[in-house]
Amino acid sequence: MSVLIRGIALLLGAMVIAAAPHANAQSAVKPIPSTCFAVANNIHTPELPVHFASFTVPVATSKYDVTISFQGHSTYLIESPTGIKIATDFAGWLADPVTPNVVTMNHAHSSHYTNTPDPKIEAVLKGWGDNGAIAKHHLMVGDVLIRNVTTDILRWSGVPDGNSIFIFEVAGLCIGHLGHLHHKLSEDHYAKIGRLDVVMIAVDGGLTMSHLSAREILKRLRSSVVLPMHVRSYDAMPNFLNYLGEEFAITRLRENRLKVSLLNLPKRPTVMLLPGVDNYYSPEE
Repeated sequence: MSVLIRGIALLLGAMVIAAAPHANAQSAVKPIPSTCFAVANNIHTPELPVHFASFTVPVATSKYDVTISFQGHSTYLIESPTGIKIATDFAGWLADPVTPNVVTMNHAHSSHYTNTPDPKIEAVLKGWGDNGAIAKHHLMVGDVLIRNVTTDILRWSGVPDGNSIFIFEVAGLCIGHLGHLHHKLSEDHYAKIGRLDVVMIAVDGGLTMSHLSAREILKRLRSSVVLPMHVRSYDAMPNFLNYLGEEFAITRLRENRLKVSLLNLPKRPTVMLLPGVDNYYSPEE
C-alpha cells in the first residue's frame, strides 16, 4: 500500500487545484495540508514506511504546465497553470517586465530582498521573522500552496532561522527554492520539506555552502529537476557540475522558459541551465 502514497497525494493535489480560489492573494479558505509532506524517498518510520511510486496523468494537457524562467542572481519566476506569478528571492527587480502576484525574500541581505516592493504585489513573504520571531508561511495564492521551512544563517554573527526554504505546491508538483542555505539539512528539515520535484540551489561553492555539501543535499532530495542559482565566480558553475558526477544529467536550454509538469519530469535527476543562469553576478555580499 505504501507504494501508492505518492500517487494518492498527487491526485489529492489535483483535486485541490481544481477547487482553489484565484483572485485572493491570501485565501480565506482554511490552509490545505501539503501533498509533499512525508513522501520523500528517504523518510522511513515504523509508522509510515514510504517509497516512490510511479504516477501518470491520464491526459496530456497544458493546464498542468508550470513555467519557470531565470530572472537573475537567485530569482526565478514561477508561473502557475492559472497565471499566478511568483518571484523567488526578490530584490526589487526582474529581468522580465512583469508584476508578480507573490514575491518571496529568503534572506535579509541587500541582494535578496527589498523594503520597497511594488504595492501592486499582492503578497510579500519574508523568510525571516522580526524581533526574534520565526517566519511561518502557509497560504493559498490562486492554485498555489506556499509554505516555508527555516534554516540558519551561519556567516557574520549568525542568525538562527535567518533563511527560509520556500516550497510551492502547484499542479501536483513540489517546487523548492533553498534560498541562502548555509549548512547541511537535518532529518527534521528533510521531514518538513518532503518531496521536491524541482529544486533551486545556490552554486557559489563557498558563500553559502560547499559544492560537496550541495551534492549531498541534491542526492538526498533526488529531485527530478535541479535549477542552479547564485553564481558568484566565473568557475562556480563548472565546478558545481563537475562535483555532481555522472549520476546527474545536464541540459542547457535554448528557450528562456522551462515548462514542467508531472508528464515531462525526467527519470534521471537533471540539471537544467536556463539562459543567463551561469553569468557571473557580484553585488556586495
